[in-house]
Amino acid sequence: MTIAKVQMDRFSLTSSKPFDAVVAALKSAVGQPDMVEFFEATRAANSFPDLERVVENALGRTGLMLFAEFDLGAILRRETDLRTPRSMRFLIGNPLIMKDMVKHVPDAGSYAPVTILIDERSDGVHVSYDMMESHLLPYGSAEALAVARNLDAKITTLLCEATTISAS
Repeated sequence: MTIAKVQMDRFSLTSSKPFDAVVAALKSAVGQPDMVEFFEATRAANSFPDLERVVENALGRTGLMLFAEFDLGAILRRETDLRTPRSMRFLIGNPLIMKDMVKHVPDAGSYAPVTILIDERSDGVHVSYDMMESHLLPYGSAEALAVARNLDAKITTLLCEATTISAS
């Protein structure tokens, strides 16, 4: 049995943009395939190029897709019968990026797809993401770290775009 401590770098920002607008911006930038159909198509792929096409067709403009979303706030609101707090957890990623990390660090599969948390607080909408590079740094694989850094850049760019109020 092995237990290791891992120091985590968390990317966080707070936005004055409304909660629903941040969630909508995030979701509009990533692919949202029907996951049952997606996994059926990946299993039916006869070759790696066929699998790549299935994945690429599921990705949004960011090269990422939504695997699942959880309305954490709905559970919290049951206790109070209030409309707040609102809190959503999103599992977002790209199976091809995950493959590139896992072939160098098998444990990377424990961290992908990544979690993005969007929650509403009194000072604004908070968006948080634990950097993939932090997860993989202890493994010492330069190849996996390069992939992780690229993924981190994709995710942080997405979050900055989703939380920025555009000048209309």
